[in-house]
Amino acid sequence: MSVFSEKNIKVLLPVPFEQAFTYTIPEGIQVSRGDYVQVSFGSRILTGVVWGEAEEAADLSTEGGVSVKAPYTLKPLLKRFDLPKMRDQSCQFIEWVAHYYMMPLGLVLKMVMSEPSVFKDIKKRSKPEEEKTQKISAELSESQKTCALFLRERLAEFHTVLLEGATGSGKTEVYLDVIKEMRAQGKQSLVLLPEIALSTQWLERFEQRFGEKPVLWHSEVTPAQRRESWKKVASGEASVIVGARSALFLPYKDLGFIVVDEEHDAGYKQESGVFYQARDMAVVRGSLANCLVVLASATPSLETVVNVEKGRYEKCVLKQRYGGAVFPDISIVDRREPEGQSVAGSKWISEPLYKAIQETIAQKNQVLLFLNRRGYSPMLLCRACGVRTSCKQCDTWLVYHKHSHRLQCHHCGYAQNVPKDCKECGEEDSFIPCGPGVERVMEEVQALFPEAQSMMMTSDTMTTLKKSKEMIESIQNKDVDIIVGTQVMAKGHHFPDLTLVGVIDGDLGLGGSDLRLMERTYQLLHQVAGRSGRAQKKGRVFIQSHMGDHPLMQGLIDQDPSGFLSLEKESRQLYEFPPYGRLAAVIVSGKQSHLVEQMAKKMGTLLPPHTNIEILGPVAASMAKLKGQYRWRFLIKGPRSIKLQPFIRKWIDVCQVPSFLKVQIDIDPYSFY
Repeated sequence: MSVFSEKNIKVLLPVPFEQAFTYTIPEGIQVSRGDYVQVSFGSRILTGVVWGEAEEAADLSTEGGVSVKAPYTLKPLLKRFDLPKMRDQSCQFIEWVAHYYMMPLGLVLKMVMSEPSVFKDIKKRSKPEEEKTQKISAELSESQKTCALFLRERLAEFHTVLLEGATGSGKTEVYLDVIKEMRAQGKQSLVLLPEIALSTQWLERFEQRFGEKPVLWHSEVTPAQRRESWKKVASGEASVIVGARSALFLPYKDLGFIVVDEEHDAGYKQESGVFYQARDMAVVRGSLANCLVVLASATPSLETVVNVEKGRYEKCVLKQRYGGAVFPDISIVDRREPEGQSVAGSKWISEPLYKAIQETIAQKNQVLLFLNRRGYSPMLLCRACGVRTSCKQCDTWLVYHKHSHRLQCHHCGYAQNVPKDCKECGEEDSFIPCGPGVERVMEEVQALFPEAQSMMMTSDTMTTLKKSKEMIESIQNKDVDIIVGTQVMAKGHHFPDLTLVGVIDGDLGLGGSDLRLMERTYQLLHQVAGRSGRAQKKGRVFIQSHMGDHPLMQGLIDQDPSGFLSLEKESRQLYEFPPYGRLAAVIVSGKQSHLVEQMAKKMGTLLPPHTNIEILGPVAASMAKLKGQYRWRFLIKGPRSIKLQPFIRKWIDVCQVPSFLKVQIDIDPYSFY
């Protein structure tokens, strides 16, 4: 990059503003686009990025032939940091994300500069050399070799490829083979994972293949580790980076390959701060870096499927499980029928599932019981008057956690002790649990199978990577017979002796108004079923349901989603919902309900003229109160041929929203509450 010759430059700062700010360049400092610099901003000292040359300040007036300049003095840069510059493609990516998602440019930059200690003078401590582990070369099957070759042939320029492979087919080994090629070329590879807990076994596999650890980037990494990782990424020293969605915003020096593993996972959508969909932005980042992007999944998102059908993405498929493993037999236990009733001494485990658990344990194999509900019960109910325990900050029920004897909101984190009496009717000790959570299932398992070793795996128990690793090792070592888990156990894990999966309630997710609810339910059940029989032992899956004749259930039994997906596509096309149309949500929120309602209704009267764009609302959100904020929503809908952002910008510009209210814009929303 050339050094700027002008005296004034634009500096983008990690603050919630749309624009960069003008500063002067003191003598003795040379800067160019992408340099990290320190400046004075109001009463604060901030670090920002040189964004470009500043235009000459405009004259305010000309009187008597004398020009009068703007009545302020520009501040000078304070220092330039001796760090690798932010590359142009990273700058372009920040601008792209900000423009598309209608977020302040400075807030997007803040995600790139997410570890402030990088810019502080911290004494570097000497660290012991990491031990190298013995490399174990992987033997790829013929289909894996074919897919790996297909991907390697596309490394020279931008391509997006769906790597679709059945659960246990070895998708990871295929893209690790491509990473090996990238390392040989001296380029960086990024692997995104949707859950931190998934990284434990992934890291083991990586170390076996390459004899060393990759750079990790997620919320559990310590500030010191993040500082070192950030610097290694920026300098190019880090060849492989594995992380959560935020790893996409690291300042890569030479990015050559991107993988989005479990690309269908809703966890790739961020719904706080800067709203963005990491899977889609990985494709954008790949286009700017002119590199290959691989979207890997056993159950691809409908958006990705349609992009393949329309020729925007390519596709390669692994049809068979690796190493001779076969797919499990899937059975629906119809809870409406006599044979599907609960076994004696249980409320949530049916007779067929109980017998299958007995047989599996007798054969010295392992069982996974799956229920995607944390806690003991979704709510407590007063048996005298029917009142339910609810959150003070959100319009939702408080989940009962029996182990801690606490009620907790899983939206805002509010918690309280279990009340001794009902405030509505005064009845003492009247609250009873309503519905099952994993703690309640665990309680039944321990009562029904007292000799078996059982363990509960949820986000409440797998609170750190260390705990996750310990739990996974105990399963691998066969110290556990029965695992009771939520969705953290549904994907990514490989346990050779796990031969039975029991889904406690397969109907969760089959009712509701969420656009992608059915799709996500199918993906989740298919993924959890895929934990069974992944090695030489044949697996079985029992799904307990009151809706066994639902097309989704039939797709799971046949292990063929085509019929279910056809219905889903037809429904989306009919109403022009994504991926066949565009959606954006606009949410007005504030602490006073009547002011939020007034503003939302006023905004409804200020809509610009529009054709082919449909505005739904304003209406009170289905969760009308969230984290202490009252909420009203608009949903803006249009065909694929129309971009919604220009219409929304024009609309918001005339609305004059007061500072005590907040307007959030969610392009391509995933949540509708």
